[in-house]
Order: sequence, then C-alpha cells, then structure tokens
Amino acid sequence: MSDSTTMNDSSSDAQSGSLSAVVTAIDEQLAHLWMVRTFIKHSDEAQEDEDLRDIARDLYDYILAVAPAKLAEDDEAYLKMARKKFSKLRKAAELYDEIQADVSSHTNFEMANKSLQLVVRQIESILQSTEAS
Repeated sequence: MSDSTTMNDSSSDAQSGSLSAVVTAIDEQLAHLWMVRTFIKHSDEAQEDEDLRDIARDLYDYILAVAPAKLAEDDEAYLKMARKKFSKLRKAAELYDEIQADVSSHTNFEMANKSLQLVVRQIESILQSTEAS
C-alpha cells in the first residue's frame, strides 16, 4: 500500500472519529432535552396549554428525527438531520422562554427553561463547530 493511500485512510478515519465525537456530544445533550420534554409533557399545566403541548412535541420531534441515523451509526445522516431540524428546536425553546413565566413561576418551570436554553446553545455550538471544520 502506498504512503498516500495510508494517509487518505488515516484522514478518513480521523474525520469519521471526529464525526462520531460530535454525534456523541449532541446525543448527550439530547438526554437533557428528553428530561425537559418529559417534565413539560407531564405537567398539569400542559393539559391546559396548547403551546406547552406543542413545545413538548417539538422537542420530541427533534430527538426522534435523529434516532434512526443514531441506530444505524450513520454519523453524516445524524448531523444532516440535526442541522435540518435545529431551527424548529430553537423556535420551541424561544417560545418556552417567552411563555414560561406566564405558565408558572414555579422553580421547576424556571429550571426547565434554563436547562432547555442551555441545551439549545450547546447543540448550536456543536453544530457550528462542524461547519467550521
């Protein structure tokens, strides 16, 4: 095998490894997103507030959208879908931030808001770091 072939294989392996690390980083954030979504979905307030139900659904949709690629271990498809669905996730987080105080000032709702905003910022940062590469 020539040196150039070995270098190309190594470069491809490194890129694959870095994509895998990016997918793992996003997937770790989805664990937090899942907990926020579960809290919102099962809150008494969500039974009476259509916006809360929509937010919970949008968070679930983001998680569900990347799941097939994760299961298939297709990092490129995972990142493509994570990027494609990100604007809807951001809008859901913005809406929750906007309505949260009106829905409830309870600490649980405030902490869910902080957590959701943090997750969205983290995912955005991770996605932006892959665009620069």
